[in-house]
Amino acid sequence: MAEARRSIHVVAGVIRDARGRVLLARRTEGRDLAGLWEFPGGKCEPGETPEQALARELHEELGIDARVGAALIRVPQQYPDKALVLDVRIVEAWTGAVRGREGQALAWVPADKLARYDMPPADRPVVAALLQSPVYAVTPALGDDLDPWLERLASALDSGVRRVQLRSPGTPPERWRSAVERAIERCRAVGAEVLLNGDIETARRLRIGVHLRAAQLGTLDARPLGPDVLVGASCHDAHDLAAAERLGCDFAVLGHVAATPSHPDKSPMGWTGFAALREHTSLPLYAIGGVGPADIDIARGHGAQGVAGIRGFFDVG
Repeated sequence: MAEARRSIHVVAGVIRDARGRVLLARRTEGRDLAGLWEFPGGKCEPGETPEQALARELHEELGIDARVGAALIRVPQQYPDKALVLDVRIVEAWTGAVRGREGQALAWVPADKLARYDMPPADRPVVAALLQSPVYAVTPALGDDLDPWLERLASALDSGVRRVQLRSPGTPPERWRSAVERAIERCRAVGAEVLLNGDIETARRLRIGVHLRAAQLGTLDARPLGPDVLVGASCHDAHDLAAAERLGCDFAVLGHVAATPSHPDKSPMGWTGFAALREHTSLPLYAIGGVGPADIDIARGHGAQGVAGIRGFFDVG
């Protein structure tokens, strides 16, 4: 019988300096994943709360006294020899001189440069949770009149939505093309990111992101757009997630998590099922299906950077 994997609870902190840079520590030689960069922290010992463990680890590793604040994300991750949960907290304040007391290299990194650093799989979703939108709104079907559809989009943008997937199955191409161009104008006016569902060539022509359907994942040999243009994917199982990661997608949408009117004949995976799939990929994930903005905290507690959907963001009757 194969030996059971160790189960480890690790607490890490997001530490910022006065310039807003984020502290990373490099794993030393002789440790698992040596040479990779990670958010500082360590194991939670028996009897410790995560806050106590993180404060202790930061004092031992960096020589600082930290005030530990809110939870950011909790990432379950399977490694070959262990099952890890990375519990990440925001460090509200700290005192002392930061230094690598265990011989580890340290780097203060501008937030927008974090993704350039090679990290363990569990740390990649943390970067997404820090930098990317916690909500991903998917547009409802266009219907007979463009203006009400654009008004719904404007209302979502006014509410703070900053990542949008344009999707309207069955709409005639010429009519949809006009709607997409108008929607892009609305999104760009407020700095929102835009992805087009399924249509790679139009996305390339319009210089916007593309959101790949699950059925497309197995048909592609490489990432369909350049590294500076967003590529997302819809995923329903481990096979889809592996394909999305192989293609170099920036994030995936995984579900459905809860019961939803759009899929009445399919059983939801639930948050436990979502977290079980989260363990096997390093991709940033959005939870979708019967969830909305009120579920962001529970989503992040199961390893998602946030939530995606239609009904949670648009009035669809």
